[in-house]
Amino acid sequence: MERVILVGLPGSGKSTIGRQLARRRELPFFDSDQVIESRLGETIRAFFAREGEKTFRDFEERVIDELTMQGSCVLATGGGAVLRSENRQRMRERGVVVYLRASPEQLMRRLRNDTKRPLLQVADPMARLQDLYEEREPLYKEVADFTFDACGSSPALLVSRVMMQLDLTCKSLPGSETG
Repeated sequence: MERVILVGLPGSGKSTIGRQLARRRELPFFDSDQVIESRLGETIRAFFAREGEKTFRDFEERVIDELTMQGSCVLATGGGAVLRSENRQRMRERGVVVYLRASPEQLMRRLRNDTKRPLLQVADPMARLQDLYEEREPLYKEVADFTFDACGSSPALLVSRVMMQLDLTCKSLPGSETG
């Protein structure tokens, strides 16, 4: 069984890389934010604004728990999924975790016109990205089996690098035939 879990800041490419990786490995792809929005029947931004971050994180935790128990798959998590220790533990135990690292400056170039990410709808999004990086970088490193520079190459090349690393890795998962 192969379960690959992508973590990183908003805009680091988790969904893009995850979709391509899943296609190339012929695995199902899940984006936890899309699953959450589908179940809520509204955008994360709207839910977040109405219910607050704690209620959102509670809901996200339940979705992460469920998605990390799927069979073989590729899972792109929301940028803040690592904030909960339960999520980090489940990711480490249930999959190979790939951290797509990007600096706040790189992300600002990518996200400057993005209006969908609730945590960046502030007066100074660059300062917010720096705060998120400082808060979350240690958590991404803690949970990651592998780290890749998310902005150093094309998505196709990054997917190839991730695939090569996965092929070299033999992390045993529960129910794995190779373990």
